[in-house]
Amino acid sequence: MKNFNTSISRRSLVASAFAGLGVVALGGLTACGGSGTAAKGSAAAGSTTLTVAASPTPHAEILNDFAAPLLAKEGIELKVKEYTDYIQPNKDTTSGAVDANYFQHITYLENYNAENGTDLVSAGLIHYEPFAVYAGTSNDLDAIADGATIAVPNDPTNEGRALLLLQDLGLITLSDPENLEATPKDVKDNPHNLKFQELEAAALPRALSSVDFAVINGNYAIEAGYHVADALAHESSDSLAVEKYANIICVAKNNEDSKAVKALVKVLTSDDFKAYLEENYGEDVLPAF
Repeated sequence: MKNFNTSISRRSLVASAFAGLGVVALGGLTACGGSGTAAKGSAAAGSTTLTVAASPTPHAEILNDFAAPLLAKEGIELKVKEYTDYIQPNKDTTSGAVDANYFQHITYLENYNAENGTDLVSAGLIHYEPFAVYAGTSNDLDAIADGATIAVPNDPTNEGRALLLLQDLGLITLSDPENLEATPKDVKDNPHNLKFQELEAAALPRALSSVDFAVINGNYAIEAGYHVADALAHESSDSLAVEKYANIICVAKNNEDSKAVKALVKVLTSDDFKAYLEENYGEDVLPAF
């Protein structure tokens, strides 16, 4: 079996993704109208309002702490609506209730579009959050017990991604070793007779006290106070990982070229943003540009 801090192979990283929960908007911010344009003029002459749906951590933090002050200097008021799931933000972006969203990676978006007949697009790759294996009631992957239980995300893209990581660690073998949407039913070889507990991604950190290990999405790990540096094993940010799992600014088709959206992407792909990520998130959130 591979050593700790093992990264998923390039072949394994050809796809899979950040995935979804069910939706609840937390903030009381007013959504923009559904005109389909990416930004709306505010009452103040010459100013523009850009409303973005985002997961609380790290996405909303990044938007409020880093992007908003910079956009304000350009006459753009950034409003952030926080969501605790991965479904409603895309629905609201499609309807025009918000101008953009920031919570998902490109592979998840492609899967969402295919399943829902939508044509949302990426306006830019922003950051990458490594998937990682965290210790629960056990803490040694090299001495994993027969019949150990591993919690994994239950959504199509993230579950496959978790299983690919476990395969890369030598713990299992999938019938199709490059299946980005694999489920436990696709496990061909399971020499340790591992059991898989499939949970909503947001619930994985809370499950650590009742399972041996858990493979946790980066944003939910951060929100729960876990860090890549503490993980038993994790993906690396090689070029294919960034390409397939980088979090994006997502907009309705044809809105990617709006002035406000371009301004947002510009500040989130700057050298200053790289420095901000390193200072505030370390290995947990890495630049994807």
